[in-house]
Amino acid sequence: MGVLDHLSDMFDCAGGGSSKLKKKKQLQASLLDSTVEIKVKMDCEGCERKVRRSVEGMKGVSSVQIEPKQHKLTVVGYVDPNKVVARVAHRTGKKAELWPYVPYDVVEHPYAPGVYDRKAPPGYVRSVEDPQLSQLARATSSEVRYTTAFSDENPSACIVM
Repeated sequence: MGVLDHLSDMFDCAGGGSSKLKKKKQLQASLLDSTVEIKVKMDCEGCERKVRRSVEGMKGVSSVQIEPKQHKLTVVGYVDPNKVVARVAHRTGKKAELWPYVPYDVVEHPYAPGVYDRKAPPGYVRSVEDPQLSQLARATSSEVRYTTAFSDENPSACIVM
């Protein structure tokens, strides 16, 4: 915002300048320097170049990193994630989505159906915010008895082991 804009807002008799200023500040606060990770299939160097050029010219982008083996695009800057995904999809003609994976040690049940994904990069599983999956591994009392009977941490565990 320049000096003339500031002075015109101060001496504006209509009073409409303050709402404009508030909207601009809210927009800047919501677009803090963020990292956007996107999954885009890239087969060759030409695809990588096409994907890189699709986001390099965007307003607010400070850096672009591509990991072709993981099909991952990382954009750092003052950008809206949905706009970046839409721009990549539109400019490249490829299917683009926000990075759907998290490290497997972050998830409670990484091998549960719906979480485990064979297409995920090594060490990653699909990020699912499903409440049914959080209730997945509630063991019954009989299951707990059998698993603790053969546990190494149980000092009175079965000697057969």
